[in-house]
Amino acid sequence: MLRLAMTTDAETFERVRGPLGDRGIAVEHVQAKERSLRVAGGKRGTETEGFDDFDEFDEFDAGFVYPSRLMEGSVVDTRLSVPWVNGRDAVVTSRNKAGVLATLDDTGIPTPRTVMVSNPVDESVVVDAASSLSYPVVVKPNSATRGVGVAKAHDLDSLLGIVDYLNLVHDYRATGDKSYLIQEYLPNARDYRAMVVDGAYVGAVRRALSSDALDSGRWKHNVHRGAEATGIDLPERARALAERTAAALDIDYLGVDLLETDDRLVVNETNARPTVDAATKYEPDFYDRLAGLVERTAARGRNEGRDRS
Repeated sequence: MLRLAMTTDAETFERVRGPLGDRGIAVEHVQAKERSLRVAGGKRGTETEGFDDFDEFDEFDAGFVYPSRLMEGSVVDTRLSVPWVNGRDAVVTSRNKAGVLATLDDTGIPTPRTVMVSNPVDESVVVDAASSLSYPVVVKPNSATRGVGVAKAHDLDSLLGIVDYLNLVHDYRATGDKSYLIQEYLPNARDYRAMVVDGAYVGAVRRALSSDALDSGRWKHNVHRGAEATGIDLPERARALAERTAAALDIDYLGVDLLETDDRLVVNETNARPTVDAATKYEPDFYDRLAGLVERTAARGRNEGRDRS
């Protein structure tokens, strides 16, 4: 039986361990954050006192998915020494929203009109960046997830006010990536998360706020902000768009966020660490394809090990 190291013990872990276990893959949690991690002072396999904690990383065949905190991830990656379903490169690629949109646009995949601002900049640069868009516009940090920091600006004054707050955060916190996006707002767009596994569409959900939430002025359809995800049967053109997106980014396991209006269907964002929803919301072969991807990833690790010996 293959052993799969999983760096989350939240919803995805609970949902996949049974179905993957039925397919010969034992899913086990390896904690990657909110802990201490020994990084130096002994070697695996030695009798150095106090280094028994290396044992928790032994005998795994593959990892799923690379830790969200990349600094801790590099240590866990070294200790596990296994191939990943979506390694560091895939996570970094997907987390860079501007890089994703630029790649997709260059490939001919439709996306919202977007400008990246590499902060800090003069106010005139922000004014010019927004000049090609109609208000309202969406402002979002380039590297954040779960809708964190996303705001809607209804005019130039509110846009500059939002940017003022971004400047303050960048001045007083070590945020790393200081870039942000100014993006066209698609009113009344339907919001979908399509899943692609090993190149094939395997299901989708529609994310929607309740009527009461919409009436109160809310507009972000993130599940972590209270929206509900409902399984949906996407049309072929949406399925094909999700598959094209995964191929363009060369990512094996990908959540593709689609926005649809009456006359447009665009890719808004991607997620290389997507939460797995209930199996009823996916195609019948979802877990077969996921298990196949894990097995192929583990086989790659074994082949690389033989090549090094």
